[in-house]
Amino acid sequence: MKRFLLVMGLILSSLLTSCIPHKDIVYLQNKDMATDTLQMMVEQQKPYRVQINDILNIRIKVLDQENVSIFNPIGEGNLNASASERAYFDGFTVDTHGSIRIPELGLMTVLGYTTTEIEELIKNRLLEEQFKETANMFITVKLSGLRYTAMGEVRSPGTQILFQERVNIFQAIANVGEVDITGDLKDVLIIRQYPQGQQIHHLDLTDINVMNSPYYYIQPNDMIYVKPLKQKTWGTGTTGRESLATIVSVLSLVTTTILLLTRF
Repeated sequence: MKRFLLVMGLILSSLLTSCIPHKDIVYLQNKDMATDTLQMMVEQQKPYRVQINDILNIRIKVLDQENVSIFNPIGEGNLNASASERAYFDGFTVDTHGSIRIPELGLMTVLGYTTTEIEELIKNRLLEEQFKETANMFITVKLSGLRYTAMGEVRSPGTQILFQERVNIFQAIANVGEVDITGDLKDVLIIRQYPQGQQIHHLDLTDINVMNSPYYYIQPNDMIYVKPLKQKTWGTGTTGRESLATIVSVLSLVTTTILLLTRF
């Protein structure tokens, strides 16, 4: 009888610990203070610097637009094309050497520059070779969408393109259908590309201080990986109801086995 109680105690303990705690599935918890506080969030996002395979959208405006029509793509070749498809065909792709080819201006190195710096580069080249200061030039350079990939314990894994200047980690995850209950919110990986290679950064989405992280805002070509919790591999249930059902099944099996053994 003592052995039976010991075995049942161990089974119950393991099943109860297999439930996913409420604190592990709640975003932005204030782990430093128990009371409500007003906390100032300091944004630490740095200007994005262009990488290889980025697609740039360049628009040039002057007083006489006919003089710059060759620089500005028409973008109406296929009216059925999506915004991302038009951006791909009309934009300027950064090649493996970090350059783009602009009509009349030829190759221009843009790798490692911000979009604001590229605007100045194009403006200076045009003033040197094509126009005068009196042209009242207005140049805009933007990334043709913010492309990122989400993998792991998200409901719709895959690649997304968002046409926004800034996207934080919560917005990025919301656009792939949120994190499953079996996802590890305490250690979300951001795989980011740099000129020297890729680096992995870790974010705890259950901690309110994540908003102060330099990786809180995602960048183009980021990969977001949400790891599974151990409860998923244990297969004992992620909620109290599921764990209770497992406990009942185990108890029924153990009781039946004992009754059969005592009969022989």
